[in-house]
Amino acid sequence: MVITVNTQDAKTQLSRLLVLMQAGNEVIIANRGKPIARLEPIDRPKIRNLGFVDLPAIPDNFFEPWDDGDLSNWDY
Repeated sequence: MVITVNTQDAKTQLSRLLVLMQAGNEVIIANRGKPIARLEPIDRPKIRNLGFVDLPAIPDNFFEPWDDGDLSNWDY
């Protein structure tokens, strides 16, 4: 179903129009009856695997807090 709304109605009812659009309806925004924009869902970007990057392994103790000896090396 195609739903056409004027700009003022689109401002006040944006949340409702987004729900209608996500449900498969086509939403056209018009200015003085003349269509100027269309709401349409965007595809979520696919997670890309960067195959050329070889990430180093994170050691098991990476997230453990530092002891006093480690902190003293950083003037803490």
